Amino acid sequence: MTLTDLAALLGLNLALLVVTMLALWGLALRLKDVSFVDGVWPLGMLLLALATFPRTDGDQTRKFLLLWLCAVWAVRLGWHLLRRWREKGIDGRYADIVETQEREHGWSFGKTALLFVFLPQAVLGWLTSLPVQMGQVEHGPIGWIGWIGAMIVVVGIGFESIGDAQLSAFRKDPKNNGKVLDTGLWRYTRHPNYFGDACVWWGLWLIAAETGWVGIVSVVGPIFLTFTLTKWSGIGITEKAIGKTKPKYADYIRRTSAFIPMPPKKL
Repeated sequence: MTLTDLAALLGLNLALLVVTMLALWGLALRLKDVSFVDGVWPLGMLLLALATFPRTDGDQTRKFLLLWLCAVWAVRLGWHLLRRWREKGIDGRYADIVETQEREHGWSFGKTALLFVFLPQAVLGWLTSLPVQMGQVEHGPIGWIGWIGAMIVVVGIGFESIGDAQLSAFRKDPKNNGKVLDTGLWRYTRHPNYFGDACVWWGLWLIAAETGWVGIVSVVGPIFLTFTLTKWSGIGITEKAIGKTKPKYADYIRRTSAFIPMPPKKL
């Protein structure tokens, strides 16, 4: 595939995701809520993997591996987040964004939802999912690097799934109201779901990188995702919200690794 063909492939994929997000923006206008966007974020990346599959001539085994691993991750996470949205309703993080823009700039709900949520989600989802797009382009059989990548993806999905299940069970017990979950995977990292997410996309990148420079360049996807989870909109925003309602969370922060699982510190 030439550079022109690759640019066209990625450009059309971006356009597809933008159109999809515009349609979902219309739904958000009717619901007066954008919180469901978290649930469609992984499904949007699966959409790009699916859209790429029939338009590329890369190794079929690699293409199927990238597609199916992405599908397992996206369907599991998407279902989990959409179900949580249905149970909990409007996410306070997004409510704060809408309120801030309205108060400081006089923006309407629709303008804020479009410019701060749905269009950025399209671009960022496209960027993060570059490994499952660019990894389908080139030929070459899967070697040991690719299979190691696949194992990392499986570990990441399992880590994330277990962490989410432990948190859901913890929240359902009324005895835990106001308490901090510090057992199971949450004993070793404050965000096992984020760590699992990062493992998934670094593993997918390894599968893609084995094809050569096209796959290697897609490293911007997992780099960006890891930055987002650890430095931008992940850990910081989440922990700020939790800290307001759980005073003991500060002690949990001091003894527990933020991201990479490690034995807790003794205070």
